[in-house]
Amino acid sequence: MNTDMIFTLIILAAAAALFMSGKVRSDLVAVCSLILLVTLGILSPGEALSGFSNSVVIMMIGLFIVGGGIFQTGLAKIASGQLLKLSGTSETRLLITVILSTGLMGAFVSNTGTVAVMLPIVVSLAAGAGISPGRLLMPLAFASSLGGTLTLIGTPPNIVIRETLMNNGYGELSFFSFTPIGLVCLGAGTILIVLLGKLLLPKTAPGTGSSGSGNRTPAELEKRYQLAQNLFRLQVGDDSPFIGKPLRELDITNQYHVHIIELRRRTSGSNPFFKTLDQQSAGPSTVLNPQDIIYVYGEFAPVEAFAATGKLQLLDARTSEQTKPAQSAPYVSSEIGIAELLLPPDSGLVGSLVKDTGFRETYGINVLGIRRKEEYKLHSLKDEKIRFGDAILVQGSWKSINRLSREHSEVVVVGQPLEAAASVPMSSKAPLAAGIMLLMVVLMILEVFPAVISVMIAAVLMIVTGCLRSMEAAYKTVNWESIVLIGGMIPMSIALEKTGAASMISTQLVDSLGSMGPMVLLAGIYFTTSLLTLFISNTACAVLFAPIALTAAVGIGVSPVPFMFAVSIAAGMCFAVPFSTPPNALVMAAGRYTFKDYVKLGLPIQLLMGAIVVPLLPLFFPF
Repeated sequence: MNTDMIFTLIILAAAAALFMSGKVRSDLVAVCSLILLVTLGILSPGEALSGFSNSVVIMMIGLFIVGGGIFQTGLAKIASGQLLKLSGTSETRLLITVILSTGLMGAFVSNTGTVAVMLPIVVSLAAGAGISPGRLLMPLAFASSLGGTLTLIGTPPNIVIRETLMNNGYGELSFFSFTPIGLVCLGAGTILIVLLGKLLLPKTAPGTGSSGSGNRTPAELEKRYQLAQNLFRLQVGDDSPFIGKPLRELDITNQYHVHIIELRRRTSGSNPFFKTLDQQSAGPSTVLNPQDIIYVYGEFAPVEAFAATGKLQLLDARTSEQTKPAQSAPYVSSEIGIAELLLPPDSGLVGSLVKDTGFRETYGINVLGIRRKEEYKLHSLKDEKIRFGDAILVQGSWKSINRLSREHSEVVVVGQPLEAAASVPMSSKAPLAAGIMLLMVVLMILEVFPAVISVMIAAVLMIVTGCLRSMEAAYKTVNWESIVLIGGMIPMSIALEKTGAASMISTQLVDSLGSMGPMVLLAGIYFTTSLLTLFISNTACAVLFAPIALTAAVGIGVSPVPFMFAVSIAAGMCFAVPFSTPPNALVMAAGRYTFKDYVKLGLPIQLLMGAIVVPLLPLFFPF
């Protein structure tokens, strides 16, 4: 072994040890490894930085953005919700439906994102069926990894082996090259999880959940305060005396005992991809125009009197604002929301009247209700005196609520307004997001452009059509730790090849297993990768083992393609430990799992999947 090879292997071993310990961020480990390879003269600066311009990295960024658009529009939740309606209350049927629907979604969306969307749905289903969430959540995590074997974009290792084969002159894998063996993995995995899960999954009683008094979602608040029963829509007539006057001059709250909480106004935009109905929270400076639709909160009699005085038309639920029926309640959208305020014991607002709080005048926020112990006060609030222990329900723009939480020392806003705003799906954009995803898949199937270009086209379309709210929102969808990890570890594979380390490791594999035939070598590659992925990320594992497997296959004179698939499948399916993949870690707390639970169910499934996949790989991809 030469000196460079020794240093490279030492750096690799140290990186693997740090990955396993979890005490240092994986992206920092990758970058430090990169720096060491350059400072020791093993790689040139150009070689060290080549990982960040690699098409794998660019494609992963695009896929994160596409996935973000799918989540932000609520498309993923809509699709999974529809599929899960088929499950009923049978545990076996529920389990099969969760696995298959999650697996199919995981074929097109990152497994982490898939689990993040499905987790609350599955917990809700478990509660409805009267079973412990722990009976479903670990299968959910495993299914997301199984689904990643179905398509080129299902999981990063798939993209890694495609790049390795292409760079070495073995052609380019298509979008559905993975589908035949992926369907076998999904089918076999489903059977194993159902059979073994019945025996090995924890049988704890259903949890009571974490729905305490705080951090309720906007939807829960809306239901708890029964807001929809006190909401009315009015349209401003052309001869209304209110036209052209700011709301502060009209003094509507004091005169009529109602609140104008939102205004919707047609705009002249003709582009079908952008809003043609302007939606805004009503504040003191809001001016009414003819044909505006205003949402009014209050009891029916005062609302009716207000409409008569102002020459406003009271609309029923069937009246359309645009081309479709309006939603029943406008309290929560991507721009406007509701939140609860709590008062500390020393708050100066205790003992004040609601009308004296200044919420509306200073922050443009309406007070909709007060929760006092188990009693909800929803009407004639302006003269209500605030008491210690009250929770105050307010409504306004998310930015205004966030500003209130930052600037007002006398109140505590329950939850985090900006995060709540980001979680509100833009459901009107869901069909658009579905069309963009379909376009991406078609472009990749037809190979109209290189795969990375097709992904980037879809990512840009997600942004310009509004499926993602802004470029900033797009950037937030990207898991930059994963991107830096991939970009930093790709040069490690270059170092392994450049120093001869990859050749040495593959030679050892060939010498020890190659004489026994390609099938034994294939099994060795698969289970070695499967063992390593228990300790380091699946992407890093694939990046390291892909060149080794390719060299080993070439060394015995057979096609490297089945060996590449062995690497990607083994790297992608790690079930035996909770921190091997983000999905496994995501469900740990919600399912109340211990490390032992993963070993009990995950280890046998991981070993049995290898025993099933290895003999079948040469049938799909001959040596």
